[in-house]
Amino acid sequence: MREATHEHSREARAVIAVNPTDSASLLAAFGALGVLVVIFAESGLLVVGFFLPGDTLLFPAGVLCAASAHHAPRLVLWQVLVCAAVGAVAGAQVGYLLGRHGGRPLLARTSNRRVRESAARAERLLARYGHGKALVIGRFVPMLRTVLHPAAGALGVPLRKFTVWQCVGGLLWSQSLVLAGYLLGSSVTHVDTYLLPLVAVIVVLSLLPLLTEARRERRRRR
Repeated sequence: MREATHEHSREARAVIAVNPTDSASLLAAFGALGVLVVIFAESGLLVVGFFLPGDTLLFPAGVLCAASAHHAPRLVLWQVLVCAAVGAVAGAQVGYLLGRHGGRPLLARTSNRRVRESAARAERLLARYGHGKALVIGRFVPMLRTVLHPAAGALGVPLRKFTVWQCVGGLLWSQSLVLAGYLLGSSVTHVDTYLLPLVAVIVVLSLLPLLTEARRERRRRR
């Protein structure tokens, strides 16, 4: 009985010690369920999801689904794919509803400068590319995707059009990153050794659209 109690308290301490911004910590503690919760929050809960991993969670989760000569899969691929899809689609829909009922004051009320800047960027993206294309493109841009869905609700994007295109974007984004990680993990030996550099590459690539837009803004102001 004492050993069971000790084991339970150790597990409880491990859960409390989980760093929600660290992909490895989340996946080790919660597995596929952690993917669902984090992607849900990151897809539309504004300040809460603004600092959570998205791309840097899905790709390593896919890697951990792959088996190798040295270890069995640590996550189940179909479970990760389903959890990623549900989190992405449901989170975006909730974000849209928050924006639709809270309106612009919901976005303007925040004191976080990066959230305000991302909200303005989301508005420009929707105006420039149209609703469908913007919702798909925005999914692949970190920080922007968290604000894009509440912004779409606040700006009055029609519910049916939003739902269709956010589902397309959410499924493309979540499934492609998980499968990319899985394929790499299945084909490269000791891929775990290179996981941190690979995640860094993904972050840099995903930030390229933001850097490109920032450069255009500077040129426009000159």
